Amino acid sequence: MRKSMGRWGVAWLGLWMVQGVLASALPPGVTEVTRVEGVTEYRLANGLQVLLAPDDSKPTTTVNVTYRVGSRMESYGETGMAHLLEHLMFKGTPKHPDIMGGLTSHGMRPNGTTWFDRTNYFESFPASDANLDWALKMEADRMVHSNVARKDLDSEMTVVRNEMERGENDPGDVLMDKIMAAAFQWHNYGKSTIGARSDVENVNIAHLQAFYHKYYQPDNATLVVAGRFDTARTLREIQGTFGQIARPRRVLEPTYTLDPVQDGERQVILRRVGDVQYVEAVYHAVAAASPDSPAFEVLAQVLGDTPTGRLHKTLVETGLATSIGADYFNLAEPGVLFLQAEVRKDQKLDDVRDAFLATVEKIKEQPVTAQEVARAEANLRNDIDTTFNDPEKFGIALSTAIANGDWRLFFLNRDRLAKVTPADVQRVAVSYLIPSNRTLGLFIPTANPLRAPAPQRVDAEAQLQGYQGNPDYQEGEAFDVSPANIQKRTQWMTLPDGLKVALLSKKTRGNTVHAQLSLHFGTADSLLGKEQVGNFAAGLLDRGADGMTRSEIQDKFTALKAQVAFSGSATGLTVSIQTVKENLPATLDLVTHILRHPAFPESEFKQWREASLADVEESRSDPQAMASNLLHRYFNRHPRGDLRYTATFDETAEDIKAVTRDQVVQFYQRFYGASHGELAVVGDFDPVSVRATLEQGLGQWANAEPYVVVLDDYQAFPGKTLQEDVADKANAVFLAWQPLPIKDDDPQAQALTLGNYVLGEGFLNSRLATRIRQKEGLSYGVGSFLRLNDQVPNSAFGAYAIYAPQNRARLVKAFDEVIAQVLGQGLTPAEIEAGKAALMQSRKLSRAQDRSLAAQLDKLMFDRRDATFLAQQDDQVMAADPASVNQALKQYLDPARFVTVYVGDFAARKP
Repeated sequence: MRKSMGRWGVAWLGLWMVQGVLASALPPGVTEVTRVEGVTEYRLANGLQVLLAPDDSKPTTTVNVTYRVGSRMESYGETGMAHLLEHLMFKGTPKHPDIMGGLTSHGMRPNGTTWFDRTNYFESFPASDANLDWALKMEADRMVHSNVARKDLDSEMTVVRNEMERGENDPGDVLMDKIMAAAFQWHNYGKSTIGARSDVENVNIAHLQAFYHKYYQPDNATLVVAGRFDTARTLREIQGTFGQIARPRRVLEPTYTLDPVQDGERQVILRRVGDVQYVEAVYHAVAAASPDSPAFEVLAQVLGDTPTGRLHKTLVETGLATSIGADYFNLAEPGVLFLQAEVRKDQKLDDVRDAFLATVEKIKEQPVTAQEVARAEANLRNDIDTTFNDPEKFGIALSTAIANGDWRLFFLNRDRLAKVTPADVQRVAVSYLIPSNRTLGLFIPTANPLRAPAPQRVDAEAQLQGYQGNPDYQEGEAFDVSPANIQKRTQWMTLPDGLKVALLSKKTRGNTVHAQLSLHFGTADSLLGKEQVGNFAAGLLDRGADGMTRSEIQDKFTALKAQVAFSGSATGLTVSIQTVKENLPATLDLVTHILRHPAFPESEFKQWREASLADVEESRSDPQAMASNLLHRYFNRHPRGDLRYTATFDETAEDIKAVTRDQVVQFYQRFYGASHGELAVVGDFDPVSVRATLEQGLGQWANAEPYVVVLDDYQAFPGKTLQEDVADKANAVFLAWQPLPIKDDDPQAQALTLGNYVLGEGFLNSRLATRIRQKEGLSYGVGSFLRLNDQVPNSAFGAYAIYAPQNRARLVKAFDEVIAQVLGQGLTPAEIEAGKAALMQSRKLSRAQDRSLAAQLDKLMFDRRDATFLAQQDDQVMAADPASVNQALKQYLDPARFVTVYVGDFAARKP
């Protein structure tokens, strides 16, 4: 829980004649209902709503099934039931006993999510009739034939508890749960979706099965298919699978509970272990279908945006808080506006609270401005456009609109957003941002309370009468993601200053384009003692440039429809870019200006230092951060100040405090330039104009200092068990690590990669996940990974798991037995063939994502390679046989050399 339109025309009708399905050609039992902007709604005789959103611009398809059931529908004693059922829906049916294996073998990227008003299941995969047919058959089957068995409930129970305990580790999340519980006295929005522990642990299997049979029915579901597929064929397959399910006889009664108008401030105080403080508040708001819903979206931006929001300027820029945030919960029934500030431990929380509330509730005296509204609307519209232009994201995003009353609310509220005025935002702010409508903590009676408008349901169908939407959107090309085609379509070049460039131009939906720029600096000697100075330099780049403030930079990127992220360290910088074709040159010019003329404002320097110190303080009691630090400090073999040295939290805080702005400026002047770097651009753009832009900008920016990649040669370390206790944490962390003397182009590298994929990096049917999560229910997240070094033969194998501290002994036993079985008996031929198919499908899916492809091209240039290397890796995977895979695992993995780390509250919860 944390986060100019045209009309229908002749050309549009013609497009539908080509892409759509004429009513006379529909399969029996299928009825077309309506169409909006490339999405067609159909209805089956059994009540199933079907939405088809064809888009051939990417070679992927997404299938999403949304059930209109979430925690809002749970009865007394049933909290968490919707979420628990989500877990069990992956446990199989009589016809599909191994759903997770099937998902993996088809190379699918699946998940399921539960929220207040809905539960959804989706899988994205490389487009093919076979993959789509399997997904449709599987989803139709588990809609009414899932096992929902006692044995599966028993094995999954610890996993659900583990997920619950993971949330318990975050004080900010826990505080929000308690605020919501205080804000809603009667409505189920006050109950966390994950449920009460007592309800989850004592769930009656018969009640759970009844809940399943009641809500998992075609008349309570929407099937969305988005991406590349044949519409006519898909409709026939849907009718042949989902259409065969009988319409249920039961009638679903609508929920009717609404909280009364809140009649006084409420306050919650949470006391538990932690290293940062929080101020949080919620204000009751309107339902998503309300005409005022977009005004609340804008209001959340006006208050909670970074760096332009009012809370950021009042709290962060003054040093009272390290970060702020805001979110409007647009739900089917009246939701809330959520606001938050993170505060360092040494700050007076009362002062922060007073400034926080004054900023929010004095909006009547300081009305919302036209500039604030315009900026917020631009940011929100960019997010909407980004979602709509990505078939996978769009298919999944429709789940929220469906749950809120009608899928067309996605488009209606987008159009409403364009019409929101400062007066609209001011009206809802003055009406709702009042003390009696606020939950900050304990309830306090008020003699003369000021009331907010009473919550009312909104008829989404009435709101949408006569609504048509906008048919004006840009199609993309069907792109072949094979390495051979990528190599053929990519232009490789080097600019005069040494910057390497890869340009892959192709037609995309919405004319979108992605780019990744990587710059590299210094040597191990020249960067000695400069790690934190380099971190500051990279982090402050986009917080001010010559003639531009941080806010002005953000506004300029928004005007260019660009999403740009700067990240880096002392050794280099990465700039991730997404924009549209016509704005790419201007976006690159702006990025170049920021890179070549940063201002490093003193105020932003101070904010970065405070936020960095807060991150360190939060890490001190975070089991995952503690485990990682403990592990990597074991492998220290360089002195403090060397970039390869892992510092303690105290040392890191000391180094951060020692950094000065003058040091940051000097570091930038000495090391920054584009001589040692790569830029990959993928999407819809003009290569000629982009090259000209680069030659006049980044191509003229040379480094003053030489660059040599900072490396470590392989060194064998003895195995060791490391442990650190942390109090009051319900979730513990396990890590394992072994350095390996192998490089990514070693003849055995891909066989080892395939072996690790089957062992623990694949989906939930990997060896580790099957034993530790599926069979024994010990961990919500467990797996392994292989980090192959692309420069020297010094790689690493690792494994991880989260778990309840009292289950440590069972976890260790299961992990050790899996490793021993794999090394002793080997992986089976069937496992290896299934893993091979899944790994290849996963690689194809990754190359179908333009952002991911740009990153891959970037890395290839850094390694002085091209896309033929990807083909070589794929060929080696396909050539791997059981003997070579098992030999690679046996040769490189040695449990006696595993360094294992355990961090958790082991004293209070003894294993």
